[in-house]
Amino acid sequence: MGAIELEGLTKDYGPVLANDDVSFTVESGEVFGYLGPNGAGKTTTIRMLLGFLNPTAGTARVLGTDIRDRKALVEAKRRIGHLSDDQAFDEQATGAEILDLHAAVKGDERRAELLDLFEPPLDRRVRDYSSGNVQKLGLVTTFMHDPDLVILDEPTNGLDPLVKHQFAEFLRAERDRGVTVFLSSHILSEVRRLCDRVGIIREGRLVTVDPVDSLLRRTGKVVRLHSAEPIPVEFVDLDGVHDLETTVSDGRGVDPEAAFTECTFTFTGDINELLDRLPDHEMVDVSIEEAPLEDVFLRFYGGEGDV
Repeated sequence: MGAIELEGLTKDYGPVLANDDVSFTVESGEVFGYLGPNGAGKTTTIRMLLGFLNPTAGTARVLGTDIRDRKALVEAKRRIGHLSDDQAFDEQATGAEILDLHAAVKGDERRAELLDLFEPPLDRRVRDYSSGNVQKLGLVTTFMHDPDLVILDEPTNGLDPLVKHQFAEFLRAERDRGVTVFLSSHILSEVRRLCDRVGIIREGRLVTVDPVDSLLRRTGKVVRLHSAEPIPVEFVDLDGVHDLETTVSDGRGVDPEAAFTECTFTFTGDINELLDRLPDHEMVDVSIEEAPLEDVFLRFYGGEGDV
C-alpha cells in the first residue's frame, strides 16, 4: 500500500475541470514531485487529499485512510505535515506564539532542531516577516511533530539560495529516515535536486509519472554560446539539437545561416559530445541551464500557446 493513492480523483468547478480523473500512487519513503505550470491543478489535488475540498468523482487514500471518511481523515492528519503555498498565519502573533499554538494541537518534539536549522525570528510579529521568514516558520510547523508524511506546496518560495540548499539536504535526510514527501512545484531544477519520481499535471490531467532521471533525459538543457569569431553552423550539427537560433554580432557581414557568433538551442543529446567541441573555438561565454518548464510541456506533451 502506498502512502498516497489516487483513483480517478476529479474536481469539476463547471467552467473549469481542475482535476480530471487523476490516478497515481506515492510509495512510502519516497520524495514524489508533483510538477506542472501554475494553474495546472496541483493545489486542487493537495486540498482534496487533506479534506479541504470534496472530490466531484473518484477518491484517494492518505496513509491508508479514504479522504471521504472525514472522521478517519482527521485522525490520519495527526501523522501528516502540510506546508501551504500561501501561509495563513495570524499576522498579529509572534513566531513563538504561532509555534506554541501548533505545538498544543499536534506536538513539537523536533521544534528545537528545526529552529536551529531554519532560524525564523520568533520574537517578531508575523506582519513584520519577509516572505522568506514566513516560509521558514512554515517549514518548522510542518515538521515539528515528526510526521510520517509531508505534503509541500511550492516549499522553497521566498527562500534564499543558502536556505534552499539547507532545505534540500534536510529533505533528503528525512527521506532516508523513511518519511514520505509529496512535493508540488513548478520549478524543474528544484524537482531535479529533491525528487525520486515525478507526476506531471497539465490543465487538470495527469500527463505522465516517471523517475526523475528519465524525465530530465527527455527535457534537455538550454545552451547559449558566444564565440569570439564566426563558427560554421556545422559545429552544432549534433543529435539532440532543437530550436536553434543563430546570430552574428558586430555587423560582421556573415550569413547567420552559414556561421554564427552567438546561438541558443535546446540540447537533449550527450552534453559531453558538445563540450568536446568547445576547445576548437575561442568562446567568450557559455551557459548551460535547465530547460524552462513551459518548453518541456510544449516539446514533449503537446499543446499550444501559454501553459
